[in-house]
Amino acid sequence: MKPYPFTAVVGMPDLRLALVLSSISPAVGGVLVRGEKGTAKSTMVRALAGLLPGVDVVDACRFSCDPVEPDPACPDGPHAEGSPAHRRPARLVELPVGAAEDRVIGSLNLERALADGVTDFQPGLLAAAHRGLLYVDEVNLLHDHLVDTLLDAAAMGRATVEREGVSVSHAARFVLIGTMNPEEGELRPQLLDRFGLTVEVASSRDPELRVEVVRRRLAYEADPDGFAGQYAAADAELAADIEAAQRLLPSVKLPDDALRQIAEVCASFEVDGMRADIVTARTAVAHAAWAGRTEVTTDDVRVAARLALPHRRRRNPFDAPGISEEQLEQALQDAQPEGPGPDDDGPGPGTPPEGGEASGPPPSEGGQEPSGGGQSGGDQKPVGAGEAFRARRFEVKGTGEGAAGRRSRAITDNGRTIGVQPAGVKDGHPHLLATVRAAAPHQRSRGRSGAGLVVRPQDLRFARREGREGNLVLFCVDASGSMGARQRMREVKTAVLSLLLDAYQRRDKVGLVTFRASGAELALPPTISVDAAASRLDGLATGGRTPLAEGLLEAARVLRIEAVRDPLRRPLLVVVTDGRATSGADAVKRAQQAAGLLAGNVTSIVMDCESGKMRLGLAAELAEHLGAEHVPVAEVAADTLAGAVRSRISGKAA
Repeated sequence: MKPYPFTAVVGMPDLRLALVLSSISPAVGGVLVRGEKGTAKSTMVRALAGLLPGVDVVDACRFSCDPVEPDPACPDGPHAEGSPAHRRPARLVELPVGAAEDRVIGSLNLERALADGVTDFQPGLLAAAHRGLLYVDEVNLLHDHLVDTLLDAAAMGRATVEREGVSVSHAARFVLIGTMNPEEGELRPQLLDRFGLTVEVASSRDPELRVEVVRRRLAYEADPDGFAGQYAAADAELAADIEAAQRLLPSVKLPDDALRQIAEVCASFEVDGMRADIVTARTAVAHAAWAGRTEVTTDDVRVAARLALPHRRRRNPFDAPGISEEQLEQALQDAQPEGPGPDDDGPGPGTPPEGGEASGPPPSEGGQEPSGGGQSGGDQKPVGAGEAFRARRFEVKGTGEGAAGRRSRAITDNGRTIGVQPAGVKDGHPHLLATVRAAAPHQRSRGRSGAGLVVRPQDLRFARREGREGNLVLFCVDASGSMGARQRMREVKTAVLSLLLDAYQRRDKVGLVTFRASGAELALPPTISVDAAASRLDGLATGGRTPLAEGLLEAARVLRIEAVRDPLRRPLLVVVTDGRATSGADAVKRAQQAAGLLAGNVTSIVMDCESGKMRLGLAAELAEHLGAEHVPVAEVAADTLAGAVRSRISGKAA
């Protein structure tokens, strides 16, 4: 079945242009596509491969070496000058989110290395993507160890496998394309910066356009080959235009005036580092080639900035991506040496229509996403949070086996080696010395005659490694009227926001339960989208009585469900309250009983929000019933904890 035609995808001009520019100039650095589910992100990316020109590769080379400039360190080489070669289509290699590291970078055959003394390297997905496209759907869900692998390959243009003293390296230059749904969590800043361009896509609200999308999709499913044939000519024409732009690309000049504009724009948006300037320059050159020009103009710089800067101007994980159109135009105008130039009136007649659309709305004041409004029924309006600070690291007790992260101790694929285990228990990285020890006693019975060891699959031993895991951090927040007194909620929200930022950095899932008036609700089901949690927290209103028991019971219910859905991810419960229980008969007793259900089963923290000179100490009593750590809200900051420790040490010394 033929893939969906590229030119048959309706709308999304920014995404179309970004993919085309990355195809013209792979040095741009690829594209990150951000958007809600069901917007045909993956469909358009997969259709792109059919538009790319073929590549010449050396015969029988598993690493796609260019016959003109072969990789001198190619594991299948060296390739002699004039080696037989053939032309094949450009590849689109998909990297699954759950792929193992060995499948991505390749692996060494340990049995052959021990028995025959040869390095038998099996190439991975990075080798297959060399000189092509590497596509990662849901790239924001990629495990950290795979993110690190991609960062290394994208930065060096090579993939290296190191296994027990054996090293293999090969070229791995590819265009990295990723798609993601921001509701499911953001990317690590390091990987985000590696994408040259970013595009925000959303489904159209125009009924006519939506009708056309459905009509084309149904026609494709009914007759894929016939539907593709209808757009074959348009796809072929677009492919020819891309190839022509690739030939023109080396002839495009980047004048000093355009460079000055690029520098002015990047400085105006306060982007970090110099990669933004370089990517914007490369994108502007590619856009000029796409428009058929041999010199970069202001319009090329404008289009390049809209695509290259939105994801680089974020100052913290809760900032919304995007750039201000007014600020962009002002920066372009400030860089003009003698007033406005001829290109300042907008795109010229030779500019593709895709270049004229904005990347997205400007971020809101203070780096926070606009609030969706407070909860209904609140007696007081939502109070905003202050500036987030560096929070203490709270850990789950014991050692887990959850997803790789940075919070609690766990047995992971990466980390320090603490032991060995046989094959089949939990395979990971082979342990050479332990494998040799397991095979050595059996050499005579196996009839060994040569220099190599006779190794059987049952001899294989794998390293047992300890690292860090990500956890489920469930916040159970008291939103009753007592929390709104004397702007206490502002201090509470600031502390919780700081813990959310800490959870983002440690790759945790987060959830939010609130309780007020006469009941509790799950304000945010557990998710890796810390941005969503911050938005819900920002709109949290206060008022009413304090149903503490209901809040704890709702938290217990959520944790019970999540234990079934994700059994390896251990929870950390953070109860944010002053300890009062004032809703219903026997409120205090019911709260103590609810705390008893959680005690011993879940690692818990009680963030004490009580303030003032007269304190009842109810939160500390709740912590005892929960078996939890009691932490006053003022001691959530890491610097505060360090100061308190130093004060205690000084007091004892005195």
